[in-house]
Amino acid sequence: MKLILASQSPRRKEILENLGLSFEIVVANADESSPLTDPCALVELLSHRKAAAVRERLLSEGRDLSDTVILASDTVVAVDGQILGKPRDAADAKRMLGLLSGRAHQVVSGVCLMSLDREGVSHEVTEVVFDPLEEDTVNAYIEKAQPYDKAGAYAIQGLASAYIRGIRGDYFNVVGLPVHETCALYRKIFHENLL
Repeated sequence: MKLILASQSPRRKEILENLGLSFEIVVANADESSPLTDPCALVELLSHRKAAAVRERLLSEGRDLSDTVILASDTVVAVDGQILGKPRDAADAKRMLGLLSGRAHQVVSGVCLMSLDREGVSHEVTEVVFDPLEEDTVNAYIEKAQPYDKAGAYAIQGLASAYIRGIRGDYFNVVGLPVHETCALYRKIFHENLL
């Protein structure tokens, strides 16, 4: 099966490359607005929406998708019942990091796999614990790390790793694609291994 990644995320691209997978990238221009407040339901909805948008676009262009699987994912950070997406600006990044400082939060990623005649959606939750962050630390981090394209204003594999005390769950989920859950979902839907 050919694989299409419905994402422009450099982190998801790198994860798939490191797994040795061949794939094509087709950016999903899907509406990401939703009134949902449950992070698991939200990421599943948005992942499905992204995969469906790519499938419809490629079909409208006349692409043969009979031997193709589309992989879409969406990630949010959840803390205190709030869903944190990507920060709008430095002030928003500072607010998010303030919420995460000195405590645990959840990183929730949805995964959708979709072919012409089969599809499935799932999600993964990983708990991440941050050290307490002083204001000058947060300001320096925001200046150096450019957190604007990352849910919760941080990337675990970057400078934020200095402040993360621990995680419980799938590390790659926090990076942006829950590898274990993606492979399990692929086996469930297509009755073969992705890798």
